Amino acid sequence: MFKATLLAAITSSAVLFAQAQNYTPLVDKRYTWDTIPYKVDTDVGLPRGEQLGYNRCNSTTEGTESLCQTAIINSLDDFCFWAPPSPGRSVGEIEGEMVAWCTQPGHGTRVMVDGTLTGVQFTKAPDYVQVWGFISDQSKINMVPGDAGGEMDPHGADLRGNPMGGLLFSNAFTGVYVQVVEWHNFMGGNQFCLKACDPRGAQDAEYCQHIFDTQGCQFNAPSGARDGVFESCASDNQPIPGQGAAIPPASSLCSTFASTDIFGPSATVRVPIPGASTMSFSTIPRPTPSTTSTSSAAATQVAATTSRTGTAAGASSTSAAGPSYVAHTLAGMVAVALVLLTV
Repeated sequence: MFKATLLAAITSSAVLFAQAQNYTPLVDKRYTWDTIPYKVDTDVGLPRGEQLGYNRCNSTTEGTESLCQTAIINSLDDFCFWAPPSPGRSVGEIEGEMVAWCTQPGHGTRVMVDGTLTGVQFTKAPDYVQVWGFISDQSKINMVPGDAGGEMDPHGADLRGNPMGGLLFSNAFTGVYVQVVEWHNFMGGNQFCLKACDPRGAQDAEYCQHIFDTQGCQFNAPSGARDGVFESCASDNQPIPGQGAAIPPASSLCSTFASTDIFGPSATVRVPIPGASTMSFSTIPRPTPSTTSTSSAAATQVAATTSRTGTAAGASSTSAAGPSYVAHTLAGMVAVALVLLTV
């Protein structure tokens, strides 16, 4: 009861803070695939500055300089995660500016180079889909080598999300692209996990909790992933994070694949979604990589960078006692309290 009261209090405080700043929290911004705006976060003058990238992504934005902030999670061979747009800063320093890095071209994003991933498990549970895997070298996705990382989710202390304006879509639930409202993505220590909760589920916010940001993948998204193995499985639901032992749920219908068959220029296999044999998938044309995508994305990056009015953390434009700092500190204190109550 005390834990529930604390969670309700911090949620209420964060919502009141957003209302006081007169902006809409990211989780309350809903879009269909064909109504995604150029930028989801159009607020200006707030402590963390403006959204770094854009959400309407296509062949002109795809490439090594892409600032696309619409990620995808469909299957073992077709998913994205959040990583830095440039090297040199830790996840904690740049979580508000992360961009989408994907396993496949065609989403208007950055594409992981061959050999980035050394093992991945994709699971489809009744209430979510999840990828959990291993990274050969974090510098391949602009992460600082040795960085233990952190969490990205659509909340954040100021409710603008990390990254700010970041969207996630999936066709794994219904066969058509739908916006995933609740999700969490942990990056660091040469590992990653991304869980996307079915927006039709009554407990999507619980299965994709965002308060246990210091607990990592094993606590928030327990998995049987193994380095060197690429497999796709159906799965039971895990216990809701913070409510029961963090153990990998039972899995079934597992299929394994060679990485060269599903990633990179030699890929010949499109991995089916486990248990989705009765699902009818809509045909959505994917943009093809363009030889001019890098230069186009670079031009967009310059425009976005020069229009920004703040920094990711807001440190240079906000005093230590400002509302963003107070909200972040309060959220951190309550999150720690909630973790302690579970042990």
